[in-house]
Amino acid sequence: MPIHLIYDPLYLKHDTGIHPENARRLQAIMRALNDDEELSSKLVRCVPHAATNEDIARCHREDLILQIQSACDHGEAYLDVDTRISPESFEVARLAAGAAVTAVDAAMGEEGGRAFGLIRPPGHHATITTAMGFCLFNNAAIAARYAQAKYAVERVLIIDWDVHHGNGTQEIFWNDPSVFYFSTHQYPYYPGTGSKDERGAGKGEGFTLNVPLRAGTAAREHRQAFTDALHNIEQRFPPDLIVVSAGFDSRRGDPLGGLMLEDSDFSEMTKEVLRMAEKHASGRVVGLLEGGYNLDLLGDSVRSHLAALM
Repeated sequence: MPIHLIYDPLYLKHDTGIHPENARRLQAIMRALNDDEELSSKLVRCVPHAATNEDIARCHREDLILQIQSACDHGEAYLDVDTRISPESFEVARLAAGAAVTAVDAAMGEEGGRAFGLIRPPGHHATITTAMGFCLFNNAAIAARYAQAKYAVERVLIIDWDVHHGNGTQEIFWNDPSVFYFSTHQYPYYPGTGSKDERGAGKGEGFTLNVPLRAGTAAREHRQAFTDALHNIEQRFPPDLIVVSAGFDSRRGDPLGGLMLEDSDFSEMTKEVLRMAEKHASGRVVGLLEGGYNLDLLGDSVRSHLAALM
């Protein structure tokens, strides 16, 4: 089954200067993919369209959209102490959210499909009302809501293996039993959320699963916890679509993390995701880039993930 690679060089226009989340990340990934001729030949390359305000507003309040647009229009440099922006950042963020929408369209093809959004800025820290942690709009959440709105998808599973907990994604679906949010992450760590007892509320109680891991957790233990959690989720929430918040800062050697995964672990975790997707969701998997800040390692980590998606 081919993989749709969603990318636009305009993502490089989100100018963050000297900042961990910078354009060189995508350049490093593209070099690694292009150097692998066999893999590269199997990628269906797609250019996204910008997400509409309607797409974004399914997850974020209108005043957040207007705030980010205004800050960019006025040449502001930061939305918060961590979140750098430039005049082009609003339109680039809409394009990143648009890649999430485009990836869902690709995955929801008649025969099922797989797609990966090679995007920035990342998204999983963006809450309903607040841009934070390098994130402007929550791309994974926008993908899930779009799939429900356009394709009447009943059950979306969001899997987040970034080193940081996706507090924004958790908040957006906190009361919602139709979207299951599952995260493995370093804890305690930024942003301070993601304990085991955070499980959702109301009708959404039990549809959030956090697996917090201490810094230095062995890769084998990390991967086993991931696999065990997926099997538990599968028993009560067979998904119709899987969205992966694919953060590669959980790899050993990342400057912003303390977890110990190797590229082979990302490959094995991806295969577990595919097993579930093939069984329940016609193979439908959408991956969206989140973190990953070691430029010497990031390209090979993403390549391992995409090769396993094959």
